[in-house]
Order: sequence, then C-alpha cells, then structure tokens
Amino acid sequence: MIARLAGADVLRIIGHFSVIALLTVLTQLGGIAWLASLVFRRRLLAFLAVYAAVWGVAFALAPLTGREALPCFGKPLRMQSAFYCVTMRNYVTPDLAQVAAEAAQAVDAAYPGTVTLALDGGFPFLTGMPLLPHLSHDDGEKLDLAFYYQDTEEAYLPGRTRSPVGYWAFELAEDDYCPRTFPTLRWKMAFLQPLWPDRSLEEERTAALIQHLSEDARVAKIFVEPPLAQSLGVAGAKIRFQGCRAARHDDHVHIQL
Repeated sequence: MIARLAGADVLRIIGHFSVIALLTVLTQLGGIAWLASLVFRRRLLAFLAVYAAVWGVAFALAPLTGREALPCFGKPLRMQSAFYCVTMRNYVTPDLAQVAAEAAQAVDAAYPGTVTLALDGGFPFLTGMPLLPHLSHDDGEKLDLAFYYQDTEEAYLPGRTRSPVGYWAFELAEDDYCPRTFPTLRWKMAFLQPLWPDRSLEEERTAALIQHLSEDARVAKIFVEPPLAQSLGVAGAKIRFQGCRAARHDDHVHIQL
C-alpha cells in the first residue's frame, strides 16, 4: 500500500511538473500560476484567478523592463487572435511597437479600412528565453505579421486570415529549393492545408506592407520566402531568406530590428 501510494505521489508530482513546464513554455509565467494554485482545493478555479492576476501584473510591469503589449483590439493594428494576448506572446520593445503601428497606418492610408494583424512577438520579461517554436523571438525585437487576404471574388477581408492562428496556411505549392535537412522547422503541414477556407493572398496590401517595412531605417531584416517576394514585386537588402532550417515564411512576414 505504501509503495502504491508513493508511486501515485510520484506520478502526481511528474504531472504537475509537466503542466508547469508546458505553461512556462507557452506563456512564460503560467507555470508560476499553476504552482501557486496547488495550495487550493479548487485548483482550476484558483489557477484561472492567479493567472489573471499574473497577467495583469505583467501588463503593468513589462514597460519598466522595456517591453509593451501590442493591442488586442482596435485598428489599424491588433493581434490576430485573443490567444496571443491571453498567453502573453504579444510583447515587443517600444521601438518595434512603433514600427508595427506606423506600418499598419501606412497601409491603411493607402488602402482605407485595412486591418493589420500581428502574430507572435515575445514574452513580457527576460531576454534570451525562447518563444517556442521560434528560433529567434527571445528579446522583444522580433514580430510576425499576418498576410492580408481576399475572398473568391477578390474582395478584401478585413481582419481575416486563412488559419485560426495566422500560421501554417502556406502560399507556395512547392518549396523544393530547400534540401531535406534535419533538424528543421520547415514544416509542410500538408494535412492542414485542405482545412483552410478558400481565401487568396491580397497581394497589393501585402506588398505595400513589406515595402514600407523595408524602407524603415529601424528594421534590420524582413523574412519572406524568395519566390513569394518575387511574385509580390518586393526586393531590397533587408528582404531575406531565413534559411532552410527555420520555419517557412510563405504564411507570414517576420520583421526584426
């Protein structure tokens, strides 16, 4: 009986550590909230309350450490999904926040009614903690922006993307210019592609966004797949290929200071 209870306790501890690890990887601070909730009988309710408190503290204190949250609502710039806000993945440096806001305003000025959607940015605290599965989103100076899309009648769809999270709806049918290397984050996600709605890339707005960003002196790099950049007619020293081991960039635009 004692051995059985000890075994159950070990499994319980492993389970809690697994949850803490997952929440930490996903949200940076969620593991702390789960750990704090363990002293309460109604653990899930306690976790939600503690997490909300931690979220509020992060929002208030992040500017003191050089990060700020991109807006979750409004226009012309907002996060693509509440997921990024709830998981605290929408934090960037003030300079990058201004770059994104000005780019969104520029596209909206050229094409009134345009809504620019931000994807993964960074966590509220610490430089060097990776924002998985990204390789480089660890300092608040990197941000992904969603493409713009149109319906089957070529009408622009404000604030809409093909996939629910803005990623993995690839525009290129083939990516055979990259050898099959391992390890790599260059996923095809072929099983997902038939699930996305029938929306096509809105090329004029997407090209205008990339071109504006390439002309911003604060932006150092823009990652877009070379065939896609060529078809959009955008070029420049800052518009680069991220390499064959990093994630594909024919489903979003990556910018960094």
